[in-house]
Amino acid sequence: MTLAQRALERLQAWPDLMAGPASCGTGRALRSARDEIVHFHSTRDVDLHLTHRAIQRIHDDLAGSSAIHLVPGSCWVTVHLDCGADVDLLLGLVSIALKSHQSRPVLDEPLSARCNFHRVTVLPRDVAAGG
Repeated sequence: MTLAQRALERLQAWPDLMAGPASCGTGRALRSARDEIVHFHSTRDVDLHLTHRAIQRIHDDLAGSSAIHLVPGSCWVTVHLDCGADVDLLLGLVSIALKSHQSRPVLDEPLSARCNFHRVTVLPRDVAAGG
């Protein structure tokens, strides 16, 4: 079982999330009653729909993680799953995303905001570190 499959399986058990196809056309999505929250694009890459406010609030922590890739101006972050700790990180961020989406005004961000698929190139940690 891949890390993405493990994360998807765990998140599908959450009562606030429903599975379906990703609106970008690639992979599976989990959505809340209001918004798509997670896109599983590959066996390792997951896009997570945080709000702009949530990203601003935890930006330094996100930027400090080798598993997280930010696209300027995007309310989506890409999580690269290399190990079990990355799955745990994703689960924690999904919890933040759900809370952020529940508390944001409906017109705060367009629902059609594009995920980061094809906007982020992720290198495995060992290659990125030069090893």
